Amino acid sequence: MIKQVRNIFFTGLLVLTPIVVTAYVFYQLFSKVDGLLGGKLVELTGRTIPGMGFVAVILLILFVGVVARNFIGKKVIQLGEDFVNRIPMINRIYSAVQQLSQAFFSGKRAVFQKAVLIEFPQKGSYCIGFQTSETRGEIQRQTEKELLSIFLPTSPNPTSGYLLFVPKEKVYSLQMTIEEAVKLVISGGSVLPEDRVRLGEEGAEVLEEKRKADPGL
Repeated sequence: MIKQVRNIFFTGLLVLTPIVVTAYVFYQLFSKVDGLLGGKLVELTGRTIPGMGFVAVILLILFVGVVARNFIGKKVIQLGEDFVNRIPMINRIYSAVQQLSQAFFSGKRAVFQKAVLIEFPQKGSYCIGFQTSETRGEIQRQTEKELLSIFLPTSPNPTSGYLLFVPKEKVYSLQMTIEEAVKLVISGGSVLPEDRVRLGEEGAEVLEEKRKADPGL
């Protein structure tokens, strides 16, 4: 009887835990976003309307997006960026955040060339990274090996991470797209991209070797 009650209890716990945690995360997110403009709206209207701050933030983002897509808006934004770029230290932070934002939220993937796989943080463990360029200049001159610049994102927030300079022979190219790799990082590995098998002479040889090792393939 006690064993059955314990099993029922843990079953209920397993069901409720993800529901409660998910609800709590969304509640905290909603509260934070709602509080950004909610206070100002209360001062203007004299009324407390739950969710108005959240809606206001969404409308503000849409408004800026509309303005940024027309000629005058682009000129205003360009003038603002020129002003920020003249401020020491702040210009570097702004530029870095701007490039990351463009890489993740725009259709242009100029910053990231392709998704790759590298060993990190220790031998035998692998992480998804994004190749940004071939390393040149002083960093490349310090070693005889050809290096690649790899941005290694953190999960579930891919806008932060590490910049690694990895020997080219230790960087494994992936067939998945940048978008698919970003989704994989954000989801913590739960959203797996489609497995693309490209058969050429090399791919056919690899597949044939696998079939010899495992006839069930």
